[in-house]
Amino acid sequence: MSIPFSSSAAVAVAVAAGPAASPLAARSQAGLGRARSGPASVKCQRIDPLRLRAVNGATPYAPVADRSLWTPVTMPVIGDTNIRKDDTRLRIFSGTANPSLAQEIASYMGLELGKINIKRFADGEIYVQLQESVRGCDVFLVQPSCPPANENLMELLIMIDACRRASAKNITAVIPYFGYARADRKSQGRESIAAKLVANMITEAGANRVLVCDLHSSQAMGYFDIPVDHVYGQPVILDYLASKTICSNDLVVVSPDVGGVARARAFAKKLSDAPLAIVDKRRHGHNVAEVMNLIGDVRGKVAVMMDDMIDTAGTIAKGAELLHQEGAREVYACCTHAVFSPPAIERLSSGLFQEVIITNTIPLKEEKNFPQLTILSVANLLGETIWRVHDDCSVGHAPYSTLDID
Repeated sequence: MSIPFSSSAAVAVAVAAGPAASPLAARSQAGLGRARSGPASVKCQRIDPLRLRAVNGATPYAPVADRSLWTPVTMPVIGDTNIRKDDTRLRIFSGTANPSLAQEIASYMGLELGKINIKRFADGEIYVQLQESVRGCDVFLVQPSCPPANENLMELLIMIDACRRASAKNITAVIPYFGYARADRKSQGRESIAAKLVANMITEAGANRVLVCDLHSSQAMGYFDIPVDHVYGQPVILDYLASKTICSNDLVVVSPDVGGVARARAFAKKLSDAPLAIVDKRRHGHNVAEVMNLIGDVRGKVAVMMDDMIDTAGTIAKGAELLHQEGAREVYACCTHAVFSPPAIERLSSGLFQEVIITNTIPLKEEKNFPQLTILSVANLLGETIWRVHDDCSVGHAPYSTLDID
């Protein structure tokens, strides 16, 4: 509790105390200038009214509104080794985009999610306030920029700014799904490179590091001027496929387009070094694909189609039709990011696929579930990576760090 001194009382105390009452002299007399042999503390106890030498016949005093509220307080002294510190300076906060994944990550790490208040004003503006101190902490913000992409991206930027203004030591944006990643180059004149713009916005907002899962193209890491930790979600799918009773000689990994050949080849190498097939497609417009032919042999085999994301499912559905025409026994569709824009559900549940295997980097609404759908969690993968980043260790923890994609 602060003690309000009147100006006359303060002058009286200073005159009455004399030179010996200066802070330096008092410290010297109390022996605080000497080196301590062990921890010490100073207790502010309730005391009697001041009894000092009268000045001009007036007794100096320290007015207190209610002395019953003046309770003893123990204050730590510089050098005190008994000051309590938290077991960790790591804090995890979740945005509104995928709170269930953030909770799974925190549970894996044995932590609780940080308290944060996020709300929308009537005009659609976003308000963010941290409900606990993050001063000097390693802060990890879990927020994918999934649909609605602009809303979730802006929320992430405001969360980063709030942490920066709250004096967080390090701010890591954990982005399980990085929106605008497909706009990573100019395929035609007068186009924007939105992936670079988003990277600049995250950097300028105050992020010190970015943790992403399965970028659409690895070159997007170069758009950031801050460190980027890129982890792959496919090993989670590999573990699941390994648990199924599929003969390795019957497997063939299929890339749904030429651009995903490197990803599919690395996946096939991990999946019992399975053979590779490629679907050649010609795209006539955005979200419109036309399959032309198949490179490779799939007759009598179990085809596993691997991609980083499924949006409208046009590419992968047309590829599955071609695989069945070429004699494939079963077709599995696998991806890390299930965007599932309409009419993806109708295409995926039409009977073309034996099973559709995805991860939870993007939350899936209940109405988008269908019998063939299997959802795997990447919480352990991201949680382990967060621990390693916090401990300044290599994130190259097998088998999740790399797929040897070249």
